[in-house]
Amino acid sequence: MSGFHVSLGQSARFSKTVGESDVYLFAGITGDLAPNHVNKAYMEKSSYGRLQAHGALIIGYMSAASSMVTATAREGDETPVSLGYDRVRLVGPVYFGDTITVDYEIDTIDAERRRATGAIRVTNQDGKLVAVATHILKWVPNSPN
Repeated sequence: MSGFHVSLGQSARFSKTVGESDVYLFAGITGDLAPNHVNKAYMEKSSYGRLQAHGALIIGYMSAASSMVTATAREGDETPVSLGYDRVRLVGPVYFGDTITVDYEIDTIDAERRRATGAIRVTNQDGKLVAVATHILKWVPNSPN
């Protein structure tokens, strides 16, 4: 489909090594100090054996990829905004030191409703799937200033 702000198949990729500081800063900002993220001794007793990043932090990385895919769609008389994430599944752990890659691809466009959706897949450095989601974007009119 042409004539809309994005095209079917348009994609972006975002990669990041998840550091200890990322997780601790996120925990401090959100107040989510669950032991899964900040208590090493607690998690060493679990079957995971080590600390994990917050799922919400991984969703934040999905948002980074969304910003990348819409970067060229910000000019004109409409502004892209996120309506949210559907079917979010955190299918594998993300540990401190993992390098995750978010692959984001526009898979539907509804020009009449001014919307598009993005299919998201997040993998770790070993190619293992750790998260999936569908992102809903909407273009809203700009003010006529």
